[in-house]
Amino acid sequence: MKKLSIAVMALLLMAACKNQKSEQPVVEAEQPAETETAAPDAAVDLQVNPIMHASMVLGWNEQTVYIDPVGELSWYDGQPDADIILITDIHRDHMDAEILKELIKENTKLVVPQAVADSLTSLQAELIVLNNGESTSHMGLNIEAIPMYNLREEAMHFHPKGRGNGYVLEEDGFRTYISGDTEGTPEMLALENIDVAFVSVNLPYTMSEKQAAEAVAVFQPKMLYPYHYRGSVGFSNMEAFKLWLGKQEGGQNVNVVQLDWYPTYQ
Repeated sequence: MKKLSIAVMALLLMAACKNQKSEQPVVEAEQPAETETAAPDAAVDLQVNPIMHASMVLGWNEQTVYIDPVGELSWYDGQPDADIILITDIHRDHMDAEILKELIKENTKLVVPQAVADSLTSLQAELIVLNNGESTSHMGLNIEAIPMYNLREEAMHFHPKGRGNGYVLEEDGFRTYISGDTEGTPEMLALENIDVAFVSVNLPYTMSEKQAAEAVAVFQPKMLYPYHYRGSVGFSNMEAFKLWLGKQEGGQNVNVVQLDWYPTYQ
């Protein structure tokens, strides 16, 4: 398995996106290329390893945090054992009881919303249940559960408010936001001082490219990783997302880092 690590630092360089004169961005849809960036002086050593769609492995200083691990066990070959596993929701692209049985080790902390806990009754593991707005900590890493849900009436049945969690991870003032499946909710727009964000961009389940750009421009993370960008009709257009972001007030302050979240595993 090809693995990709990105070192992210507390002092991030802000890259400006170009404003576009046309009202509608016109771009060709394509599979995004793998991109690697680094900055030199670390306060928190964050390594980003995309696995597939919503699944990732974060190296956070001396800890390893798995987010929504699903799929094949071989996809995680070479990754360190999980100190913490965060699950955002009950859907199969976020929660997989069988692979959790393989990935959970003796000292692994499994952090989940109540709906996930209710779905994992056969899993012999200690669960830390967080409801929206609650928090926990482990070895200096604070984890806060952020509401994730749909706002559009026709989409509310996908992700009702109160069922799933996004998460903010924080240590020594360095803050990383993982959106989970959500639209641009008031709770997302109210986020402050986010250094790194992972935001989902796919219809009909979360947001369009334009909706995601408008939301990101409000809370202005210093570094933004679009993820979870495959929907019912294929891949979202990441170039359109970047163009929309560049058209928003404040969007030029966000450095977009595009990684390959859909590798072909052999």
